[in-house]
Amino acid sequence: MESILTKSAVEQSKAILNKEITAEELTAASIKRIKETDEKIGAFNSLTEETAMETAKKADEKLAKGETLPLLAGVPLALKDNMNLTGSKTTASSKILENFVSPYNATVTEKLLNNLIPIVGKANLDEFAMGSSNENSAFKKVHNPWNLNKVPGGSSGGSAAAVASGQTALSLGSDTGGSIRLPASFCGIVGMKPTYGRVSRYGLIAFASSLDQIGPFARTVEDAAALLEVISGYDYHDSTSLNLPVEKYTESLNNDIKGLKIGVIKELYDEGISPDVLKAVNNAIETYKSLGAEIKMISLKNLKYSIGVYYILATAECSSNLARFDGVRYGHRSQNPKNLMELYCKSRAEGFGPEVKRRIMLGTYALSSGYYDAYYKKAQQMRKLVYNDFLEAFKEVDVLISPTCPNTAFDIGSKTEDPLEMYLTDIGTITANLAGIPGISIPAGYDSDNMPVGLQILAPQLQEARLLNVAHQFEKQHDYANKIPMI
Repeated sequence: MESILTKSAVEQSKAILNKEITAEELTAASIKRIKETDEKIGAFNSLTEETAMETAKKADEKLAKGETLPLLAGVPLALKDNMNLTGSKTTASSKILENFVSPYNATVTEKLLNNLIPIVGKANLDEFAMGSSNENSAFKKVHNPWNLNKVPGGSSGGSAAAVASGQTALSLGSDTGGSIRLPASFCGIVGMKPTYGRVSRYGLIAFASSLDQIGPFARTVEDAAALLEVISGYDYHDSTSLNLPVEKYTESLNNDIKGLKIGVIKELYDEGISPDVLKAVNNAIETYKSLGAEIKMISLKNLKYSIGVYYILATAECSSNLARFDGVRYGHRSQNPKNLMELYCKSRAEGFGPEVKRRIMLGTYALSSGYYDAYYKKAQQMRKLVYNDFLEAFKEVDVLISPTCPNTAFDIGSKTEDPLEMYLTDIGTITANLAGIPGISIPAGYDSDNMPVGLQILAPQLQEARLLNVAHQFEKQHDYANKIPMI
């Protein structure tokens, strides 16, 4: 039974359709593996066994009646614990929401359930999705399945570790500045951030609303394409949702890329990059050349300002969004306050962790009287320049490539005392969020310690099909996908 867990989601789906295994058996096997391995990994905050088994049973009953199953029906999935699932705890890995039970489903959750995809549990994350290493969870750290002494990346580290370790073939994460792509890179799997607005954010606990986007984790590009089809689409609950038809991404994965123009981002190619990562990127360049693609160096001249821009805008939006957690309506409430102000202050002081408090303070400062124009307004103007850099780049090339991160996974605890060094981990990923463009990280090799290296591919807005095809063509030339460190 364990061998089926090493298969891709598409292979698992075919096994169900061919009646080689039932959805209930597959879901039970996934839950069993989680229980056997998660004490070491820490990928899950909670399991939703009953809901998962009910969904799997519906898939089996539908198949038994001879009815057509929806895409990926019966394939177990881990849901990042900042997305609502009715009747389950949704904590955002924060003490302030430790006992909060979701009263409604997120739109992506509804889409998963409509497709009869069993949700086996809620995946651990950096508190309120704020972090690059998944060491900021209020409950426990997530460990990288490739080396339990290293971080899995953040903030969606639990979602990535669940897929990398074979606990589930699929998971969902959220990406505000690289929180899907960075863990995918560190854990040796596929992780994708769609175009802003392609996937509804309704029911996602907001960090920075103009940057947040939900996306898939998977073992292969084909799996990611299939899951993206399931979760994409317009939603009237989300005013930023794009009212556009959902493409059949899985049908565009085998297009010839001969003559395709691929740009290598100069600023992410030659500065501060580890030799092992550079070697993997160079190998990727040679692979694409062998497939007939044209390679060109592209400069994004405002990329050097992106870290500063991001950490002003993201913290400002975080300060605003997290004001709702006040100890009055829901969440943690401080005991025996003397007055209303003390209730607010003590509830937030007790409920939020150090990184969340740091970002709230930074954002509140940037939005405060006398500093708004100097920081927030200026950052918004710079964001437009970053966006313009991409517009110009995509006039010359069809996609851009770079390392997902300049380095591979680092040791747990090695960067926690230096927040700035931790923030710099996001240098390769945050520009895609500032510009609202789609990006993907795919496995591109291993470093000298056998830790995975990720290759990032970026495409113009709404060009997910092109992005996935370019990623899939690389994947077909290598055997990095489907490798699972069986803990």
